Amino acid sequence: MEKAVKLSSGFVSIIGRPNVGKSTLLNAILGEKLSIISKKPQTTRTRITGILTEPDAQVIFLDTPGIHPAKSMFNKKIVDEALKALEHIDIILYLVEPYIKINKADEAILELLNKSDVTKMLVINKIDTVHREQLLSIVAKYSEKCDFEKVFLVSALKNDGVGELLGEIKKRLPEGSKYYDDDYITDKSERFLTAEIIREKVFNLTQYEVPYSTAVVIESFKEKPGGALAVIEALIIVEKDSQKGIIIGKKGHLLKKIGEDARRDIERLLGLKVFLSLFVKTSKNWTKNERKLKEFGY
Repeated sequence: MEKAVKLSSGFVSIIGRPNVGKSTLLNAILGEKLSIISKKPQTTRTRITGILTEPDAQVIFLDTPGIHPAKSMFNKKIVDEALKALEHIDIILYLVEPYIKINKADEAILELLNKSDVTKMLVINKIDTVHREQLLSIVAKYSEKCDFEKVFLVSALKNDGVGELLGEIKKRLPEGSKYYDDDYITDKSERFLTAEIIREKVFNLTQYEVPYSTAVVIESFKEKPGGALAVIEALIIVEKDSQKGIIIGKKGHLLKKIGEDARRDIERLLGLKVFLSLFVKTSKNWTKNERKLKEFGY
């Protein structure tokens, strides 16, 4: 008689300052591009759930917005979303860059971690950017501040050390049943992921305050009979008319580029052809308006 495989399952939060590579790490673990990425900080605005199912484990990862000193209403909502991911979980991965200096944002996160009795692991990312001998000092500096059960050195971008990290996570999760069916990689809808892909292209193709003043709303999402084509209409929302002009670009060239780049990624996500129409609308100071923040999904 074949011995039944014990299944471990649970929730893992990935936290850290903006731009330390949380979304890149999640994508590397899943082997799928689920969270959008950009070299600009504060790309992630909402908590993204990534689900990894293997024969012996189901791990539900929470990719959180970067924790930082927030002043505006919009940024406070983003940080609040990250802090919610510390509730009712099994493991916290604290992701940092390989620098010895610990800034105020890190101090605040370490203070939160010290108040938590959840299993905590320190993950030092981007190790390919420093000399290996520097890493011992970095590990020592963070270990003085918090009692981590394990420390991992990884390069999420190069998928270096990610397998060892995942192996340790699976060992430390409690035994339990699956929370999701095997074919789920997220609990987010295709509409949400499509809007995020479009927002990623805006982030990567615009500068200064424009990407941070942008929201994307899917107005219409229809699959044609036969499932070979999806027709999508999306609204890119900005705060100022000048930003609208920047996103449209000269003779509409930038908006066309955003659409082309987004369409390719959306087709990979959906596994079918996509007809994508993009429109740009100004909603004055939407990031400072409680009603509009809710309306646009924040």
